[in-house]
Formats: sequence, structure tokens, C-alpha cells
Amino acid sequence: MEKPQQQSGKTSRRGFLGQALTTAGTVIAAPALLNQPNVEKETIPETKDVMTTTLSVNGKQHSLTIEPRVTLLDALRENMGLVGSKKGCDHGQCGACTVLIDGERVYSCLSLAVMQEGKKIVTIEGLADGDNLHPMQTAFIENDGFQCGYCTPGQICAAVSLVEEVKKGCVSYVTSDLNNPPQLAALSETEIKERLSGNLCRCSAYNGIVAAVQQVAGQKPPSPMAEILVRESQDA
Repeated sequence: MEKPQQQSGKTSRRGFLGQALTTAGTVIAAPALLNQPNVEKETIPETKDVMTTTLSVNGKQHSLTIEPRVTLLDALRENMGLVGSKKGCDHGQCGACTVLIDGERVYSCLSLAVMQEGKKIVTIEGLADGDNLHPMQTAFIENDGFQCGYCTPGQICAAVSLVEEVKKGCVSYVTSDLNNPPQLAALSETEIKERLSGNLCRCSAYNGIVAAVQQVAGQKPPSPMAEILVRESQDA
């Protein structure tokens, strides 16, 4: 019995499946072809472009010869040995790498080192005055503002900047009256939490962090036992 002839210009189901299997076999075999000596491989040339920059960090001048793509965080840790600033997410999402540049808090993992020339950089190592801790460092210790301590350098730098921002009259997302910025003495817990929301603490030591800021702001932070009593009364 003769098979019916295919109509011109059309592909049968069997023909389509045959073509698909042939294409799939070619795709699967392609990686193996790259291992053959007669197949040219595409290579990405390594960059060797470097430049010299001088950074002012904690009052000292550091001359570095680095690639333009090196972040400030990597320059601090790898080239200067200042490992206080931590690499957490390396995407500007956790705040563990926060440093101060010209008095403003900056995620050093998102900042190129060569762009900071001529600016004053302060890391956690530069906050203390010799053996005398910065008031914020002391407040973190006295209020148990940390547990594992990994995020603490960034938390402290951010908190120091927060105090200065309030002194300058900066407002936040939760400031109710933009014409009357909050003062340190009346800075609410909500304001503090909002202004530090860019710094994450996986140990959840937030109550101690807020209390530390309140202490530096001139407020009387609640004692840990007082907080427990308040929570128990609210739950009851």
C-alpha cells in the first residue's frame, strides 16, 4: 500500500520530531566540542589597568595602587588592613560596611575607592580618641546594643551619623511636621528605628541599639528590666 504523499510546504509530525531531536542532539554535543583542540574558545582578557590614589582614612593618608573597580570596602580591608568594616551582603542591603565620608554615612561596598580621593573617611577604628571610646561606642556597650557584633561597626557609624543629621535638622519618612524637625531630646523611638532601618541586625539587638542612641541623644534609655515589665503588662 502506498503512503500518502505529503503536501508541499508542510512538515509532517514525524518530520518535525526528527528535526527537533537533531537540534537537541547538536545543543547537547556543543559543550563537548569546546574541548577539542581545533575549536577556538572565546576568552575574556584580564584587565591590568591600575591607578594610584591617595585616601584620607581616620586622619592618615594612604597611597594605594589599585584597579578602578575596587570598592572602598575592599580597599579598607584588603589594602589597609582596616577590617572593622564588615562585608555582609556586598550589595548595599545590610549596612554592615557603613563608614563615614565627610561626616555622612555611606555603604562602602557600593562606593568605588578611587572616587573618595580628597574626602575624609572615618571607619569604626577611627571613632575613638586613643583609649577613650566614642560616646556612641560606650552607649552600645552599656545598653547591650550587640550580640555577635558582626553588624556593630556599621550600626555605630550609622548611629553617629544619625545624631549629626538630627542636629542639622534633617527629617525622615516618619517625621510628622516637616517644618519642625525633631530635636535630640525629643527624638522618638519610631524616628530612631526609621533612621537606622538601613542597618540590619540578625541577632535582633534592636532594643539595645535604640537605647544607645537615646543615651547619646541625652535621653534616659529604659532599663532592660523596665522593658520586660512593660511588655508583660501589655500582654496581660
